[in-house]
Amino acid sequence: MPLAHAGTILLTGAAGFIGYHLARRLLDEGCTVLGVDSLNEYYDPRLKRARLERLMGRPGFSFQRLDLSGREATAALFAQAKPQVVVHLAAQAGVRYSIQNPHAYADANLTGFLNVLEGCRHSQVAHLVYASTSSVYGANTRMPFSVHDNVDHPLSLYAATKKAGELMAHTYSHLYRLPVTGLRFFTVYGPWGRPDMALFLFTQAMLAGRPISVFNQGRMRRDFTFVADIVEGVRRVLDLVPQPNPAWSGEAPDPGTSTAPYRLYNIGNHNPVELMHLIATLEAALGVEAIKEFLPMQPGDVPATYADIHDLTQATGFTPKTTIEDGVGKFVRWYQGEWLPIIGQRDA
Repeated sequence: MPLAHAGTILLTGAAGFIGYHLARRLLDEGCTVLGVDSLNEYYDPRLKRARLERLMGRPGFSFQRLDLSGREATAALFAQAKPQVVVHLAAQAGVRYSIQNPHAYADANLTGFLNVLEGCRHSQVAHLVYASTSSVYGANTRMPFSVHDNVDHPLSLYAATKKAGELMAHTYSHLYRLPVTGLRFFTVYGPWGRPDMALFLFTQAMLAGRPISVFNQGRMRRDFTFVADIVEGVRRVLDLVPQPNPAWSGEAPDPGTSTAPYRLYNIGNHNPVELMHLIATLEAALGVEAIKEFLPMQPGDVPATYADIHDLTQATGFTPKTTIEDGVGKFVRWYQGEWLPIIGQRDA
């Protein structure tokens, strides 16, 4: 059945970075989307409101402001909406912020996700797709990171809560035969991106003539993934309702599959980029040379990420292809052409 005919798609985190872009894609395809977001103030709420304004009024879109950590409110949402497909992107993000405010991560990423899982269970949802993160690879150093690797050594509370979410999702898939797909996103960037991420922070500082913080003395490598590639990956996975792996064995357990209808995929560009190359690319796009302040590694960070996307490509036929030069250029054009007029040059 085409997704547009699958009834209501419940999309949590709809006013967030990836949620906004995915909502647009689904609406373009004629889907009925119920967006949910708490609209918290972890970062500039003007950005969330501006995204949401561009979705409101579109045919097929409705919105409900809701904190998913509220058990009764979330249960009522599912009972009323009766979604057939759920895309759960809502979460408290940020590695460094998890050190400052750990309880926010327990509320959103553990309690909130548990309430979503309960809603899916009682509503007999046909497919739950949820967002995880490359941060779950933690202390792993074997590259590229594979979903078939063990990930039991997280380095931040954020990563730990997302790994816990993977375990909870698998448990519900096993107990209730709930079809669940987890997606580990790798350093997503692009227009309408999060202002706590490096590209946004660097652009903001460089245009204001302020120094940028370059951690680990610039020796960071990230598998930067353009948001359109993330959305394409999510969209293709939505059509793939997971099945149990008949070859799965408890003697040699595969973390990426299961005897339950559960699968994990990485979505990354499969091309780690040196932080200094990202900065040089941004300097060229802005026509501004960055004032660099070199700093040590921050607690909770990892020196490198690199996605093994073999499973994603084999299952969907999709391989992300956006180069860092193309992606940064699109971000800069959005920042200067759309975001600056919203906030005013003084606040840039």
